[in-house]
Amino acid sequence: MSRIELLSWDDARAEASRIRSTVFVDEQQVPAEMEMDEIDPDCLHALAYSGERMAVGTGRLLPDGHIGRMAVLKAWRGQGVGGAILERLVAAASERGDREVALSAQIHALEFYRRHGFVEEGAVYEEAGIAHQAMRRKI
Repeated sequence: MSRIELLSWDDARAEASRIRSTVFVDEQQVPAEMEMDEIDPDCLHALAYSGERMAVGTGRLLPDGHIGRMAVLKAWRGQGVGGAILERLVAAASERGDREVALSAQIHALEFYRRHGFVEEGAVYEEAGIAHQAMRRKI
């Protein structure tokens, strides 16, 4: 299992950018200019580290309680890394007093988020050419 660290953008940027670029830009063909945004400096970033101290996953918590940019390197998927990142970000939101968290899930990941207590809301929509669903979880 990996270790999760919560970091500022200044401290997470190099590793989080590498992981997000690999997953979103290279694998999913999201335009690079859409992937990085001006919100990153305002977010709390999670990095998951393997036993070898290599960053293998990331996610971010926005000031408004949204969780986003969840990405795990392919070789590490299905091993609990994404769930550990998600639960650490939910815990951080709770610790700062948020009563709920929200996210925009890619359709293929709906069951993953359901297992972590998220519930769909609204209609499916497209973002960066990928079908998404808004989800929310009370904490």
